[in-house]
Amino acid sequence: MAAEWDAEGRAAARPLLTDYYQATMALGYWRAGRALDPAEFELFFRRCPFGGSFALAAGLRDCMRFLRTFRLLDADVQFLASMLPPDTDPAFFKHLRALDCSGVPLLQVSGPLLLVQLLETPLLCLVSYASLVATNAARLRLIAGPDKRLLELGLRRAQGPDGGLTASTYSYLGGFDSSSNVLAGQLRGVPMAGTLAHSFITSFSGNEVPPDPMLAPAAGKGPRVDLVASVNLWLERVCAHLGLGLQEPHLGEQAAFVAYALAFPRAFQGLLDTYSVRRSGLPNFLAVALALGELGYRAVGVRLDSGDLLQQAQEIRRVFRTTATQFQVPWLEAVPIAVSNNIDEEELARLAQEGSEVNVIGIGTSVVTCPQQPSLGCVYKLVSVGGQPRMKLTEDPEKQTLPGSKAAFRLLGSDGSLLMDLLQLAEEPPPQAGQELRVWPRGAQEPCTVRPAQVEPLLRLWLRLGELCEPLPSLSESRAFAQQSLSRLSPAHRRLQSPAVYQVALSEKLRALVDSLSAGGLL
Repeated sequence: MAAEWDAEGRAAARPLLTDYYQATMALGYWRAGRALDPAEFELFFRRCPFGGSFALAAGLRDCMRFLRTFRLLDADVQFLASMLPPDTDPAFFKHLRALDCSGVPLLQVSGPLLLVQLLETPLLCLVSYASLVATNAARLRLIAGPDKRLLELGLRRAQGPDGGLTASTYSYLGGFDSSSNVLAGQLRGVPMAGTLAHSFITSFSGNEVPPDPMLAPAAGKGPRVDLVASVNLWLERVCAHLGLGLQEPHLGEQAAFVAYALAFPRAFQGLLDTYSVRRSGLPNFLAVALALGELGYRAVGVRLDSGDLLQQAQEIRRVFRTTATQFQVPWLEAVPIAVSNNIDEEELARLAQEGSEVNVIGIGTSVVTCPQQPSLGCVYKLVSVGGQPRMKLTEDPEKQTLPGSKAAFRLLGSDGSLLMDLLQLAEEPPPQAGQELRVWPRGAQEPCTVRPAQVEPLLRLWLRLGELCEPLPSLSESRAFAQQSLSRLSPAHRRLQSPAVYQVALSEKLRALVDSLSAGGLL
């Protein structure tokens, strides 16, 4: 397996997980005598993904681990030496071997120029996909609404094992309830869930005899019961209730359900569409569920994986209700119905509509591969060197950068609504609640004034001199924070189609610096 993870479940990104031009630029800085020049880079994205108006930033823990353990090993330096010009000064490689990240915060990355240049590619790699998946998962959660359970099933469709672990982790952060990925459960604490596959059912012919078909009551008191015999009796009653011939339910499917029930009497689930949902899967499930019910167990759900999922779920719920009434088992009415089968945003909206009767929705490809936009487009740009601002000037206005070391604040109204985010130079005093501000909204030709009732700083220092400034949040804490943050957005900003643009503004001083550098060239 190509992937490696540490004991805490962090992807083992190494210093040479980078682009070759980072190494060639490092040598260029060295030869120019600029390796130790103080510099600052910013990691950001230019526009929200999927045509939306928000994005979830993710990957902080992975970045912190990478920065805290960043060291080029002898083998790494020897490999670089074999790739760079043979007359390269040995002192350059000695410098590389001594590098560490004892002065780098995130997402503003400051430190010696050569070092912070080398960090560009790995940090982008750690942040971009994590943020994209988290945002994609958040969109799917918004479509599904708060009540449907979302299960991530994408490991087999993911871009390799690293991508699979990242997707499982950050789809949970973005709002999914659980994952089928066992490694994500072991390493990252993601809740796990899963059912059985069609291969389990088709492996049974119906001639199999369980070595021990006896099952004790759930309460542990009373005689053990032959589950096979009990299921056969219940199947006769169920078929009569549904108007089916006793020969219609598939015997192999019945044997598979019984085997699964004997292994998991407290977590019995039925996959109903291996043969025929109405004539086989459903009656076989009901027979096993009712047999278990007599012993005090409750089936935990059924799953559909083909056909018209919405229509079938509604029909299954009707059968559950009539059967519950027929046999006086009210718990049967509420057995959860799960669905899967290449569910995208459009199908998810259909399954989430009122009256769908679907409780659990499993999504694989559409969450882990982000088919609507496969890359977030994060960039990592130089904003200052030696205390002097730097700005990329280009014929493409969208690719121009904002110069200088900056601070960021979120401005809120008196009702707690989000007004806008403000970028300003780090040297400026922070905005104050109740103070009128003159700002330049991005893309506007004229400034405007705003008087925030509350001001929240958006940047936090996480790493200084190689040490964490505060404990990192757990995955569950990050998930709760992400969901709380999304809830603060207005419905117009959360809207997935043609959303309102969330406003970001520049301070007058930052706008003046941009204009000055645009007119006069780089300092």
